[in-house]
Amino acid sequence: MIKEGDILEGKLSMVMNGSAYLMNDELEKDVYISRKRVNKGLHMDVVKVEITKIKDSGPEGKVIEVLERFKTTFVGTLDVSEKYAFLIADSNKMTKDIFVPLDSIGLAKNGQKVVVEMTEWDDEHKNPRGVVVDVLGEVGDNDTEIHSILHEYGLPYKFEDNIEDEANEIPLLPDEEEIAKRKDMRNVLTFTIDPDTAKDFDDALSVEWIEGKLTVGIHIADVSHYVKPKTNLDDEAYNRGTSVYLVDRVVPMLPERLSNGVCSLRPHEDKLTYSAIFTLDKDGKVEKEWFGRTAINSDHRFTYEEAQHIIENSMGDTPFQIDTDKAGMNGVDEVLVNSLSNAIKQIDKVAKKMRKKRGSLEFNGQELKFKLDENGKPTDVIFKIQKDANKLIEEYMLLANRRVTKFLNMKKVPMVNRVHDEPDPDKLSSLKDFILQLGYDIKINSVEEIKSSLNQLLKDVKGTSEENIINNLVVRTMRKAEYSTENIGHYGLGFEDYGHFTSPIRRYPDVMLHRILTKVLENKEPQKETKLIPKCQYLSKKEIVAQKASRDSIKYKQCEFMEDKIGKVYKAVVVSVVKYGLFVEIKETNCEGLIRLSDIDGDTFVVDETNHCVKGFNTGEIIRLGDDVNIVVKSVDIEKKNIDLTLIRL
Repeated sequence: MIKEGDILEGKLSMVMNGSAYLMNDELEKDVYISRKRVNKGLHMDVVKVEITKIKDSGPEGKVIEVLERFKTTFVGTLDVSEKYAFLIADSNKMTKDIFVPLDSIGLAKNGQKVVVEMTEWDDEHKNPRGVVVDVLGEVGDNDTEIHSILHEYGLPYKFEDNIEDEANEIPLLPDEEEIAKRKDMRNVLTFTIDPDTAKDFDDALSVEWIEGKLTVGIHIADVSHYVKPKTNLDDEAYNRGTSVYLVDRVVPMLPERLSNGVCSLRPHEDKLTYSAIFTLDKDGKVEKEWFGRTAINSDHRFTYEEAQHIIENSMGDTPFQIDTDKAGMNGVDEVLVNSLSNAIKQIDKVAKKMRKKRGSLEFNGQELKFKLDENGKPTDVIFKIQKDANKLIEEYMLLANRRVTKFLNMKKVPMVNRVHDEPDPDKLSSLKDFILQLGYDIKINSVEEIKSSLNQLLKDVKGTSEENIINNLVVRTMRKAEYSTENIGHYGLGFEDYGHFTSPIRRYPDVMLHRILTKVLENKEPQKETKLIPKCQYLSKKEIVAQKASRDSIKYKQCEFMEDKIGKVYKAVVVSVVKYGLFVEIKETNCEGLIRLSDIDGDTFVVDETNHCVKGFNTGEIIRLGDDVNIVVKSVDIEKKNIDLTLIRL
């Protein structure tokens, strides 16, 4: 039990209005710190806080010491006057402007987007002081804004010359001497299925019938053959940890020479691969498996749309009646057309059976995409729904990931597992309380019934107005998946063994798994677990950073898209209740904005976070999570990536 005068340590979580909360796992409630008492604390700094008051709503305190800075470089717009300059940070979590002396701005000009290093913050000054360390460009320029996001998260957007030089020394195609050391599968029917914009093809599938049995090969780019430990390439790949997927570009983990060339499984080129080959019965049960290094030559490259056309136009066991243009096979030999079409039909049929059998949580998601003009400006919002072709690829990748990991775990070697713990009981209880108000229910008394109950809930809400809300709330009950040497299984997928094997071009943990598999297959001593543990922790953190950057790029494009729609009225749905208002999602555009409490007319509203709602002080009116509302776009702040809305009554 904490009391007035206690000194606590923890991380500072800033709110947009300048106040903050002290986060500490041992506290029942976070400590509230008013704007005036944050002192020199900044977002995510490790600080000491003195408790000043205990209230019914929770403890309050003041920052008395900053123990460790979370970051010292900040991205923002430079405001230059006659005698001094200030950095106005992009992040709404950075509520202090940074003072920059004129002799510390370098070549930066007023209004430009820059990076500033915070150098000092003494007791005599209200604001921290800093120096411009990089000029990103003009505000509003697409490249400038995207590079700003990358800088904000400490993500590089180009490779140093020595990395590029090392990559350029690698031949584009393998020689016959190396192919001779491998299982040669260049004459087996093989193809890739990827998004239409993809350039880095991590994986390919091969299909053949051996003694009447379906044999499917999952062939993965053999990055570990080209990227060797203790090289500049490997160090850079590990430091990046993952490719970063932004709205208008990919920031790759590997240089383009490798990601789009040497390692990419492009059609009609000999490629070196690491393969998992399975003999399957008609229900997708594995009867035989083989893992090892191979050489392939892909016969064809399909987009998801082309593969989907084949799946939708297959006609039982009769010859295919497909439009070869829509299937992406114009000019392809008729025999190959039939072989490829039949292969996709067969493996899709088996994939559907495998999917039905596994005990995974089945979310009904749709992917938000933007149509961009030549300057990167969004002109339209596009919703992409996962169809059979996407699910087909997912199913065989899951199969390879699961079986390779199980094989290695049975060998008792130090491993890089992809783990996912059981849902948070408190969050499950809150979910149950909320959905009861909407006429739904879940069982949460045992681990066995939770997943089936959640899946039934996701099925029940499909197609309803509350579908997205409940989907998001279910996601929030889940703990984050991460990399670990300790195998606790993957709750969400329902697998006892799971790892990442199938995307080594864009994920470093997959490269590590390939190396572990190589040592096992060659009977060599594996890497010690003590060396893997910090790597797993580091790579889990890099993945989270990449996801945050990706989300910020989406927010930025949403703001750009809504910038010319100020004053327009839309229908929206409440997706989150926070201390200072309501976040809603505009149905027509899927863009998210904030309704501050002061922008709800008709009464003075107060927040009830426990019950996910706001209540009118005088009228008792309740607006809760999942409610449909009408809004007008009040303002758009592209720099802060905020859309402010006003709730209206029509």
